Amino acid sequence: MERKTPKLLEDIRDAAAFVRQAVANKTLDDYRRDRLLRQAVERNFEIVGEAVGRLAKLDPDTSSRIGQYAQIIAFRNLLIHGYDLIDDAQVWEVIQLNLPTLEVEVTALLGEINS
Repeated sequence: MERKTPKLLEDIRDAAAFVRQAVANKTLDDYRRDRLLRQAVERNFEIVGEAVGRLAKLDPDTSSRIGQYAQIIAFRNLLIHGYDLIDDAQVWEVIQLNLPTLEVEVTALLGEINS
């Protein structure tokens, strides 16, 4: 395992936790109406995607244990380069369906490192 792996995993977990906390008790309509919330969520997804991308280059064995790592990187690229194509409902779906799994996977990987 590369020495930067734990830091990248921590960055992923931290950004994912921020997103989860930011949208707690919110609805899709709340999300759509709150520009500051949308931008904060998108920025943290960019961090997640960048960290996953760096992990994939640095430590492919570990990144491959993150279920949808290629899709996470692609989502980051969409957020950064396709800002005019972002669909709030799609982002919301990622939050609801994919973010919890990512948090579990990254927490498990960090647990293995720290044990």
